[in-house]
Amino acid sequence: MQTINANGYSVYFNETIYNYLNETLLPEHYSKVFILADSSTSELCLPDFIANLATETPIEIIEFEAGEQFKNIETCYEIWSALTELGADRKSIILNLGGGVVTDLGGFVASTFKRGIEYINIPTTLLAMVDASIGGKNGVDLGNLKNQIGTITTPKAVLIDTHFLTTLPQNEMRSGLAEMLKHGLIQDKDYWDKFKSLSSLNTEDLDILIHQSVEIKNNVVLQDPTENGIRKALNFGHTLGHAIESYFLENDDKKSLLHGEAIAVGMILESYLSMEKNLLSKEEYQEIKYIISDIFEPVDFDKTDIEKITELLIHDKKNEFGKVQFALLDGIGKIKINQFVTNDLINSAFEDYKN
Repeated sequence: MQTINANGYSVYFNETIYNYLNETLLPEHYSKVFILADSSTSELCLPDFIANLATETPIEIIEFEAGEQFKNIETCYEIWSALTELGADRKSIILNLGGGVVTDLGGFVASTFKRGIEYINIPTTLLAMVDASIGGKNGVDLGNLKNQIGTITTPKAVLIDTHFLTTLPQNEMRSGLAEMLKHGLIQDKDYWDKFKSLSSLNTEDLDILIHQSVEIKNNVVLQDPTENGIRKALNFGHTLGHAIESYFLENDDKKSLLHGEAIAVGMILESYLSMEKNLLSKEEYQEIKYIISDIFEPVDFDKTDIEKITELLIHDKKNEFGKVQFALLDGIGKIKINQFVTNDLINSAFEDYKN
């Protein structure tokens, strides 16, 4: 697959990535290579990855516990300390090998250590391949609030090896599909239409869809690297989705949702909001609801859940002057940003979802 040129870096695919790495990680370029992985990636992906590296530059591996609950400043402190103890300097480089938690946290660690060292993202989950590793956004959660602390610092490169997807359970694959569906809904109706016959897709089809998804996100980011305008389109489904994800993460009596599972609910809810604001037809809304509901299990909400989730919206990063802002669909394949929505309409969206 063809290399994609992004905002000051490139995205490489499959057979090209190890050639790129071995040409890049030379002793004259870097004093030391650090591979950051969580406990899951360390077991499932790291051995194959290491076997394909052929560099004389010293390599150190730093591992942390897997899970969204460890995507916090405490974990960053431990990694900064490990980098210091292992002799990292400004000519070191970090390879972030893992899913969205690893690439988000690793990018933040790299962008702040000694005022910034280079890093490369090697995503191992579908979600990270099509979304988290692309665009230069990185950061950590503040308590249960998603991605409140971070920077926009682009990687040196993003390297996508779809072979790593064979290590994923089915629910993790579905989680990544949510972001791919979003890319079609906000930018490309023809791309969205390809997911109407999901069961007929093979491995080669998936590789092509991943490449196209990265192209869609990259095209948006290139227009607005610092999210002052059109990049907000990528937040479709995330305003409510992040609030749902945070709420389920902080409540011990709730089963935590994967990012894509929460975003799938958010996309249905925000499609309803789009319809109620006369931006989306009823037929389009029903199509979106049917296709997403066919892929993802329903999530139960009671009245208290909805109230608490709505309260969390005030912490959304897109808010301005205390007002919650949404990116809503303007028909399938188009988007309108900076849309205000009342709490009554949000409650109606939840009621429709439950029905």
